Amino acid sequence: MHQRIVVLDFGSQYTQLIARRVREQAVYCEIHPYTFANVPDLAALKALAPTGIILSGGPASVYEEGAPTINPGVFELGVPVLGICYGAQLTAKLLGGVVTHAEKREFGRATVRVVNPEGIFKTSSTGEDLTVWASHGDHVEGLPPGFVQTASSENCAMSGFASAARKIHCVQFHPEVVHTPRGAELLGNWLFGVCGARGDWSMASFVDESIARIQAQVGTTGRVICGLSGGVDSSVAAALIHRAIGDRLTCIFVDNGLLRLGERSGVASMFGDHFKIDLRVIDAEERFLAKLAGVSDPEKKRKLIGYEFVAVFEEEAKTIEGAAFLAQGTLYPDVIESVSFKGPSAVIKSHHNVGGLPERMNLALVEPLRELFKDEVRQLGLELGLPRHMINRQPFPGPGLAVRCLGALTKPRLDVLRAADAIIDEEIRAAGLYESIWQSFGVLLPVRSVGVMGDARTYEEALALRAVHSRDGMTADWVHLPYDLLGTISSRVINEVRGINRVVYDITSKPPGTIEWE
Repeated sequence: MHQRIVVLDFGSQYTQLIARRVREQAVYCEIHPYTFANVPDLAALKALAPTGIILSGGPASVYEEGAPTINPGVFELGVPVLGICYGAQLTAKLLGGVVTHAEKREFGRATVRVVNPEGIFKTSSTGEDLTVWASHGDHVEGLPPGFVQTASSENCAMSGFASAARKIHCVQFHPEVVHTPRGAELLGNWLFGVCGARGDWSMASFVDESIARIQAQVGTTGRVICGLSGGVDSSVAAALIHRAIGDRLTCIFVDNGLLRLGERSGVASMFGDHFKIDLRVIDAEERFLAKLAGVSDPEKKRKLIGYEFVAVFEEEAKTIEGAAFLAQGTLYPDVIESVSFKGPSAVIKSHHNVGGLPERMNLALVEPLRELFKDEVRQLGLELGLPRHMINRQPFPGPGLAVRCLGALTKPRLDVLRAADAIIDEEIRAAGLYESIWQSFGVLLPVRSVGVMGDARTYEEALALRAVHSRDGMTADWVHLPYDLLGTISSRVINEVRGINRVVYDITSKPPGTIEWE
């Protein structure tokens, strides 16, 4: 059984980063809402037998009425506690300290000076300055009994404080973000020096444990079906389940006519020929395009594609005798969001998945990736022997090219976009930029402009080129592609793809825009 670090979430935008940074040091970590630990008996928390507890940051002020809080008994469990930002202030308040509004707030880069090099500051020396990232308007003005100052900054005297005897350490900055250069070192000091973590979390051990869990859930006769899209998540889930139960896995790949060039043949070759997985390829292009004919509203497109996928998948699944389980590539961020105390986020655009299938088909869910972040899924894929070019594929939207072909969808327009997209992919790879870019793709615009080719007038559509950097898709910034690369892509698209006579580059960040245009 792995040691476990539990993060109690108070609504910080960085909470998922905390768990990821801990896992990067080979220590298993999971997130729970703070409400998990504000119950009187703390039974659920105790049952997890945590090696350490981290109290995250959050947007509230601890002295406000109704501010998020926990049972103070958390500090009496004998388990090391690390309070970060709001978590530090709450620790101080609950244990008898004083938290007030600061006259000078700290937002952004700051310098803290180590006063007492213990616990999280163990690898620093007294008087040493550390660059950190701060984000707070409140501060701890008076320490709880038995606590000592461990760090200070120009605007925050108690940037760090601790009770070594009680194994409680607090910082008024964010060691989990990249803007705190030595953040991994600081977290490591707490994990290994205070908590005594062994660092026993690895992808190799995860594979063995997941196989055992899948076998226990499915049994010796159960059959699993998996909707295979060719993307990273479904591909890794399929490979893992296949290793666990062999030919009792059947994958269904639906060609809806909205795929990239060569997508169908690539998936069939990889999973059918190479991995020898039972793969059913369904040619549903005409069916999907008939449903989408004349539809230009992006939300209607997404919903129609989702509904039709469910229908096609359900029809094929009924032909698979003994199917009792449905595999889904649910990831840990999805799990975290589903139990978040903050409630559902505003819907910017609906997402295409197989939601509703288990209820309609009376299937039990197999979700082997539900403990993993996206970067860990990629590591797992490599551990399972999936090729690097597949594992490092850029994200591709569930509705496919339907949300990159603006306006009404027709097969000729989709073929034009497919050809342009292939050129973009080829040139980005040739430039050695593919794996460093979150997404790079083309968007076919229902906008015609006049052009000149071979002394003849053209009147054709425009292509918008989009390339963004991102860590998790929540925010993104446009990539400063080299001018010569932009020129090459534009020249090739216009010369090789009939139907496009103009290429423009999208330099909109997210927010205010979204990564996809629809």
